[in-house]
Amino acid sequence: MSEVKISAEPRTEFGKGGARRTRRAGKVPAVLYGHGEKPKHIALPAREFAAAIRKGGANQLFAIEVSDGTQVLALPKAIQRDPIKDTFEHVDLLLVRRGEKVTVEVPVQLTGEAARDTLIVHDHDTLTVTAEATKVPDHLEASIEGLEAGNQVTAADVELPAGVELAADPEMSVAAVTAAPTAEQLEATLPEVETAAEEAEVVEGEAAEGAETPAAEGEETPAEARTEA
Repeated sequence: MSEVKISAEPRTEFGKGGARRTRRAGKVPAVLYGHGEKPKHIALPAREFAAAIRKGGANQLFAIEVSDGTQVLALPKAIQRDPIKDTFEHVDLLLVRRGEKVTVEVPVQLTGEAARDTLIVHDHDTLTVTAEATKVPDHLEASIEGLEAGNQVTAADVELPAGVELAADPEMSVAAVTAAPTAEQLEATLPEVETAAEEAEVVEGEAAEGAETPAAEGEETPAEARTEA
C-alpha cells in the first residue's frame, strides 16, 4: 500500500469543546503516539483524511507533515466515526518506521461462488496479520469456489501476500457454507412468524387501551384542572 502525504497542525485545545471547534474548522482531532514518544495532539484536514481512508481502507499508511516541522509515518490504530453524519470524530495514529513490522486487522474478501443451494455465513470479516508497516495489504482474499454445504474457510485458507504472516489462529473459521433452506422449510416457518406478529399486535393494542383509560371517578383530568384554574 502506498503512503498518502497529509498535512497537520499542532492542536492546543483539548476536551470536548476543543474537539468540537476543531471539527467545525473542517479538521479531525488526532493523536500521534508510539516508539516511546510523548503523545502529540494534531488536527488533520477532514476531506483529505476521509478520501484517503475511502481509497486505502482503515490501514492506510500516512506520511504526516506537521506545521511545526515534524515529519512521521503513521498507521490508524483507532478511528471514531459519527454514525449519523458519517464523519470522523477522532483518530489515534501509531508511529511506525520503514522496515518495522506491525500487527493489524485486515479485511477478508471472499471470491468465487459456492455450490448451488448453499448459503455463506461470515464468521470473521477481518484477519490479524503481521506485515511491514509500509506493505500492509488493503485486503486479503479467500476462495469459496465450488464449496459444498458443510465446508468452511479457515484463517489458514486465506491467501497471504509475500512478507505477510498470519497472526490469528489458523483454525479460526472465516466463513462457513451451509445448506440453503428449502421451500418447504420456509413455508413451515411462516405460521411461527405470523403468530409472533399477531401476538405483538395484541400487546400493542392492550398498551394503547391502557393509555386511553379515563381518569377514575373523583379524579380531575388535566383539561378539567386547567378549566377550574
